[in-house]
Amino acid sequence: MKLFLLLSKLPVLYIVLNLFTILHAENTNEPIKKTWKDKDIRDMSDADLEHILDQWEENEEPLEPDELPEHLRPPAKIDISKLDMSNPDNVLRATKKGKGVMMFVDVRPDISIDNAKTIMQIWQTSLQNNHIIVERYPIEDRRSIFMFREGSQAVEAKNYLIAQKELQLVTLEGQTYTGQYSLNTKKKTEL
Repeated sequence: MKLFLLLSKLPVLYIVLNLFTILHAENTNEPIKKTWKDKDIRDMSDADLEHILDQWEENEEPLEPDELPEHLRPPAKIDISKLDMSNPDNVLRATKKGKGVMMFVDVRPDISIDNAKTIMQIWQTSLQNNHIIVERYPIEDRRSIFMFREGSQAVEAKNYLIAQKELQLVTLEGQTYTGQYSLNTKKKTEL
């Protein structure tokens, strides 16, 4: 009989203990906060992901200067005393070494649009065959941007392009150069 009375009071005791636990948890004014470590990856905000990336980068070894993005690379050290200032091509080669450079290239207006596209492709291929790495981005029918990841190569490309019969203009670093066979007779103008 005593066992029966004890078992009959067990559910009541269980309910009382649960109520006590709930009331005690409510009385504590400390809210349970999840840290960013406890969150599921799908519930993380951009700030949490940035925090994880920052921690990861702290543990990584720093990148070599040539592996850094161009805007974070240390500038190349240039000895101005050794530069031939009378030749602007040498100055441009030295100052743009390791930097990206854009060049605007215009084909003569008397050349058809289809021929202009083909000619620019040939020029790009010719430069690449000469180990000058260049990307071409057409912006108009007879005009393209030639992008050089290594800026010192842009001078050699400019000299090659000026000698082409189909070239009208090349604009490099604010300087406009007309082609040798251009419809204009002016050889070099400043913007």
